[in-house]
Amino acid sequence: MEPGDILSEDTKSVIEQMDIFFNSRSIAVVGASRMTGKVGHIIFRNLADNRRRGIYEGEIYPINPNEESILGYRCYPNLKKIGEEVELIVIAVPARIVPSIMEDAEEKGVKAAVIISSGFSEIGENELEERVKAIAVRAGIRVLGPNCLGVYDSYTGVDMLFLPETKTLSNRNVVIATPRPTPGNIAIVTQSGAFGAAAVDHLAGQEMGLSKLISFGNKVDVAEAEVLLYLLHDDKTKVILLYIEGITEGREFVEVARLVTRHKPVIALKAGRTEAGARAALSHTGAIAGSDRIFDGLFKQVGILRARNMEGFFDMAEALALQPPATGRNIAIVTDAGGPGIMAADECEALGLNVRRFSDETLRRFEALREEGKIPSFATYQNPVDLTGVVTSEMYELSTRILLEDRDVHGIIVLGLHHTPHLTEDFTDRIAKLSSVYRKPIVGCDIGETEMAMYIRSRFNKLGIPAYSSPEDAAYAMVALVRYGLYLSKRGYM
Repeated sequence: MEPGDILSEDTKSVIEQMDIFFNSRSIAVVGASRMTGKVGHIIFRNLADNRRRGIYEGEIYPINPNEESILGYRCYPNLKKIGEEVELIVIAVPARIVPSIMEDAEEKGVKAAVIISSGFSEIGENELEERVKAIAVRAGIRVLGPNCLGVYDSYTGVDMLFLPETKTLSNRNVVIATPRPTPGNIAIVTQSGAFGAAAVDHLAGQEMGLSKLISFGNKVDVAEAEVLLYLLHDDKTKVILLYIEGITEGREFVEVARLVTRHKPVIALKAGRTEAGARAALSHTGAIAGSDRIFDGLFKQVGILRARNMEGFFDMAEALALQPPATGRNIAIVTDAGGPGIMAADECEALGLNVRRFSDETLRRFEALREEGKIPSFATYQNPVDLTGVVTSEMYELSTRILLEDRDVHGIIVLGLHHTPHLTEDFTDRIAKLSSVYRKPIVGCDIGETEMAMYIRSRFNKLGIPAYSSPEDAAYAMVALVRYGLYLSKRGYM
């Protein structure tokens, strides 16, 4: 089934139900408060601010029996007192009160609920969680949570993140704490709310855009499979990041994941690999982690790319969001520094990629450049191509073009260390222009944390070339492009 195909009634129903969480016409925040440090206050303020900015276009209602108004909005003592329709509720009250809130929601005809509140199965309160689930099933209310961070949608303005964008230090200085990422094409699906918060922070800091964030928590109802199916048909999402501690509906997950990865890359960070990690997962979200080797095999079977750590998780996402998948394992490296070129070659080979000697035709083309004086007479070009410390932007352009035109090269790592005296920043523009013409992945790298290094990496990213601060990270990003490309090719999808 293609994303644009005629959908089955079941699929349509799932998409419509999931869409309420991201694109609701009316939201009530149960537990909204005038106290600025309260979770309910932060969530309601997020929605009110986005409504004022014209990002969120629906209606919002604060629910608190002890307040008359919050942020200029009339406050209601309970859901039943609201005269208008309420599609979605966000619950941020003590766990023991949640069942009565759900009963009010049932009477009100609410379609979906996000339960931020903790204090359920993750601490052994299974009976309380089952009560909530029973009410939801009886009422036909879809539930996200409990014990979750909720939903963030950078396009519709639905923001349930109870994380203030700024914090005031003890010296009264105001610092940015949890900025919201700009709209982008990466979606995050996470069982851990804290990981979701860290991911939002990371994406914003790295100037990477976000389409949606969904936090499951204890997964009393909505789980990975339905959200993955929804994101498959979301035109704002190109890459899906999945943080999981355990899977509750294995067969459904496998079927949906196999369908999704045919069209969009899914990158998983699976926590709970060790006995200690599995024990922590059980107490964190009530997840039974299962054998790590089983998950490894499952991911490979359905085409999910597994990240080794948090840094690699985002490195892979950036690469797949910006570049096409590779059609093979043969990688070319072009550099202006021999040592980093060797490091990149070592890491590529260690990760299962090939850094082979170029074809005779490609070597002849480089030899011609050297004879014409367009690259240094002392440059080497067996692979890696080392243009040395006298490199210029034109040398990078000429060399990259040759590699892009070599059918035996499936991907290129450009190590553009800015420290050399003759290299100007426009080499990034030249390479990006070539990348737009040839459908072959390019990954960039500039080592350093100075203003110039960060500028080069940022410029590469803005031009559509993912760029990293170490040769190893660049190689790891290329591995993601290769593995996803090989998966698609093996199954005839590419």
